[in-house]
Amino acid sequence: MSRRVSLRGRTVLITSGPTRESLDPVRFLTNASSGAMGFALAAAARDLGARVCVVSGPATAAAPRGVDVVPVVTALQMLRAVRARARRADLVIAAAAVSDWRFTRVSRHKLKRRAGALRLTVVPNPDIIRDAASRRRPGQVFVGFALETRRAAQYARAKLVAKGLDLVVANGPENLASGRARATLITRQAARAVPEGTKARVARAIVAAAASILEHGE
Repeated sequence: MSRRVSLRGRTVLITSGPTRESLDPVRFLTNASSGAMGFALAAAARDLGARVCVVSGPATAAAPRGVDVVPVVTALQMLRAVRARARRADLVIAAAAVSDWRFTRVSRHKLKRRAGALRLTVVPNPDIIRDAASRRRPGQVFVGFALETRRAAQYARAKLVAKGLDLVVANGPENLASGRARATLITRQAARAVPEGTKARVARAIVAAAASILEHGE
């Protein structure tokens, strides 16, 4: 990023961490996200002068100082929290690893082991960043993540168009549980690789790219 950017006076909303979709009081569907990338993004935005709010699932990483954290558990809770805040944000970054599905039935009591197969039914969770971008006001910038195991750049570009986003960060599952990351930043005009580094360094590159779009449209 050649030109210096700032988020002073801006409001940034970030989703972070995993979500949990309960099956019964002790079992749930989730993933390996620690929330470290979302919190690194929050620190990077804070350091550029932004007011930062993080809607966080049950993360294991520690939240940075100087940012507001709204704790949630499920995808539907995250959706409601984002809907309540997205219109006031200048920049929305969806870094949470949201469960794609939830169970149709949540048992009030622990399901007991029994002979034979247990058949479970799941339904799709809402697409939180698509929902937020569909309600955008002029001047807002929306950033999504595409975690893929193959053809990451291709799928990321498709998500950029389908969801009405300004930037998509393509990465792989190896980033979830590691302290390091690498990514490709996809816009409608170009793709730029961010070399492997600490999550803090990669987060700074992502936030700088998003801030440049917000300030300069590129």
